[in-house]
Amino acid sequence: MPKASELKRGHVVELNGNNYVVQHIDVRNPTSRGANTLYKIRFSKLPDGGKHEVTFSGDDVVKSVALERRRVSYLYREDDLLTFMDLEDYNQYSLNASTIEDQAAFLSDGLEGIMALLIDGQIVTVELPSSVVLEVRECVPGMQSASATGRTKPAILANGLEIQVPEYIKQGEMVKINTETGKFMARA
Repeated sequence: MPKASELKRGHVVELNGNNYVVQHIDVRNPTSRGANTLYKIRFSKLPDGGKHEVTFSGDDVVKSVALERRRVSYLYREDDLLTFMDLEDYNQYSLNASTIEDQAAFLSDGLEGIMALLIDGQIVTVELPSSVVLEVRECVPGMQSASATGRTKPAILANGLEIQVPEYIKQGEMVKINTETGKFMARA
């Protein structure tokens, strides 16, 4: 059983008889002497996706859940259901988009490197690769000598996601995006 200080984004734990996946961790270091570091953790309930927040001290122990991990690729979205295919046995799994609402924006047809987390053969969440490469569909033209500046401009990617990119990025270029922060990393 992990301590609260050992939890990371994507871990699945059991609280009050329900399964939750860690979405965000806010670490707070109180300034008074002898005070414990606090971990404010935002969870998403599995499998239906309700939000839940709990504050733990660093030594609090949480119960982890036995999971099966399977490599999958993203196939398509139909209404609110996302469909993934197992890369070993070609089984298909459907997941409600609200369960992974923060990550769903990074999905594109055929995306591989995704890890599906299953409990009793049912998909409950996915772990995306740390970065994805997407095409810039729309952006305003950049300035000619903009590479020496740190200014950014909005760009709309092939999957509809809008991010800030450096001024030198042009329409049609492939860019690498961090899936945890949603920020531009580099040209691809």
